[in-house]
Amino acid sequence: MLVVKKFGGTSVANKERILNVARRCVEDYQKGYDVVVVLSAMGKSTDELIAMARDINPNPSKRELDMLVTTGEQVSVSMLALALGSMRIPAISLNAFQVAMHTTHRYGNARLKRIDTDRIFNELEQRKIVIVTGFQGIDKFDNITTLGRGGSDTTAVALAAALRADACEIFTDVDGVYTADPRHVKTARKLEQITYDEMLELSTLGAGVLHNRSVELAKKYGVVLVVRSSLNDHEGTIVKEELDVEKMLVSGVAADKNAARIAVIGLKDEPGIAFHLFNSLASKNINVDIILQSVGRDGTKDISFTVEEDVADEAVAILQKSFPRNEYKMIDLDKAVAKVSIVGAGMQTNPGVAATMFEALYDAGVNIRMISTSEIRVTVLIDEDNTDRALRSVHNKFDLD
Repeated sequence: MLVVKKFGGTSVANKERILNVARRCVEDYQKGYDVVVVLSAMGKSTDELIAMARDINPNPSKRELDMLVTTGEQVSVSMLALALGSMRIPAISLNAFQVAMHTTHRYGNARLKRIDTDRIFNELEQRKIVIVTGFQGIDKFDNITTLGRGGSDTTAVALAAALRADACEIFTDVDGVYTADPRHVKTARKLEQITYDEMLELSTLGAGVLHNRSVELAKKYGVVLVVRSSLNDHEGTIVKEELDVEKMLVSGVAADKNAARIAVIGLKDEPGIAFHLFNSLASKNINVDIILQSVGRDGTKDISFTVEEDVADEAVAILQKSFPRNEYKMIDLDKAVAKVSIVGAGMQTNPGVAATMFEALYDAGVNIRMISTSEIRVTVLIDEDNTDRALRSVHNKFDLD
């Protein structure tokens, strides 16, 4: 049996926790399993490296940032190998170049293309625990790239798929996937199971348990995930295609404060304008979420949409370059917004779910600024100051306690 285990930064934050991770790996190793471990950087070391880089250079090269931050994972994997060695357990740490993990040529947010598995299998045949750096890869020019924040989850799932692993376990500092963030909603309840589609929506909409691309990969290759705590032995949450229990009307509530609303006012009301606007953003790899277009009047229309707050200023600059100043009246940017969403496979066959959510927001005195829906999701844009109150009200309205 081959098991892939991924441990996040809090799970390897210090000596005691690294030794705890080592013991968790040895348990399966002594059962005769082949064990592959994927690690994030220790604690907040990635944030500290980025802060240091920006202190030296406020506009750092993306290539050099990737070179810098990937050192964090190299430290953690070597530390775990040393810990296992102290227990007389054979282990080897490998970085993305040594595996090798091939990615696209995009610094800061690359995508995995393929993984060479020969080295890993050779080490496993020698009964070693193989420890691999998460979050990173190499492009076709042998430059180091990173997969975006939370990318170690994606590394683990990709390895599980490439190695045809029997299990893929994602260890974090919480017991599993909850109906809401328990730090903000004290009555949030842990889920025993959740579908890929529901988990993908929650991950995309602000639930920080799993990287959304890791869920995409798991669904594509049928990798069953278990999300559990590295700090206890409690059963976690299983993420898979079909549930063994009846689908809940709403599985979870998520909030995302990393959002900004951009409104382009007074655009010409003619064919091709929306394409030109959104194509200019897509060409610079800026993702757009909620979109609202006003009814045309006096030959003009307004288009509003949301982007991640981190790229909002860049998005505005792109639009200003893409449209001559006389083709719009103004561009308005608002960063003091947040998205609140409900997700649930049961919504597909139950009318009135959106109305119930809107009633909960009304009860909490929260105004809705924009709305977006899918078969299993309803998302609203609200003022950021109302986020926690909205979360609690919606969570209580759907009786998710």
